[in-house]
Amino acid sequence: MKKFFAILLAFSLIFAMAMTASASKKIKISVSHSNTSYVYKAAEEFARRANEYSGGSLEFEVVPDGVLYDGNVSYGIQQFSKGELPIVVLSTATYTNFVPGFNVISVPYMFDDQEQLLKYLDSDIGVELFNRVNLMGITVIGKWTRSFRIITNSKRPIKNPEDLQGITLRVPNNPLYVEFFTACGAVTAPMDFSSVYNALEKEYINGQDNPIDVAFSNKFYNVQKYISFTNHMADVWLAGINTKFFKKLSAKERNAIERAGEEVQEWNVNMITEQEKFVLETLLKNGMEANEISKEAQQKFIEISKSCYEKFRQLIRDDALFDATAKFTGRMKE
Repeated sequence: MKKFFAILLAFSLIFAMAMTASASKKIKISVSHSNTSYVYKAAEEFARRANEYSGGSLEFEVVPDGVLYDGNVSYGIQQFSKGELPIVVLSTATYTNFVPGFNVISVPYMFDDQEQLLKYLDSDIGVELFNRVNLMGITVIGKWTRSFRIITNSKRPIKNPEDLQGITLRVPNNPLYVEFFTACGAVTAPMDFSSVYNALEKEYINGQDNPIDVAFSNKFYNVQKYISFTNHMADVWLAGINTKFFKKLSAKERNAIERAGEEVQEWNVNMITEQEKFVLETLLKNGMEANEISKEAQQKFIEISKSCYEKFRQLIRDDALFDATAKFTGRMKE
């Protein structure tokens, strides 16, 4: 009899474990960059925390390189909005065809540094701006900052705007980038990120702009020579979840996702600070050369950006947002 009850108990435990396993929800998180990128690491940390806070009912798989949308970001956003992708982490710059207001974050030299950017994201202006994706059926679960964008190229160091003359520079599919770099004298080549390495390798283009970790994680040191710390644009990862999918989760699971998304912002800043030195050292060891931008040269870039403000306003399509942001950052006097 004891043996019978022992067997029964064992089967009960196995059944309970199976039921728990079947009850767990497996969720894919799509990121646009490789599995060595900062955003991939941030997504993994988010997944770990959300799994823990949900008591194990949520399981995640981070899928890199935009694989789930074949590297076509606009198509990916459309899939995401329809609910065909549950969680997606993309730069706000890639949303501008759908939410033009996000262009304000990418206005060159609008923000002085990471600290100012973080304050802006937490302000009423920043919160309202990010919540505009709600109309697309997307709920924001994280605003993860990136290093400011720098320029890499295979021709020469970029120390002044004049150094961009004649350089063919890949930019995201966003007119704001085209306006600014064209004003600097570069030849712009908008394309999805998935095509960039091949274009650099075959010398269809000479350079690209991105946070420095992108050059590291994508091994651009094989096809690029110069790193120029222009720090010309802020950039933010919008971590979002499809709203219909989100509402189907339990209250505990929703809280777990929101808590993890918020916590990863601070974790992400610390991670980037720790990794940046290693990233630069690795790029230099692999043959790249780096240069800073003088204050005088930076001011030249700032003046070029200001000369484009009216065009930027047309792209943002929201003068009140532009003015509020510029006043917040000190680019426009009260």
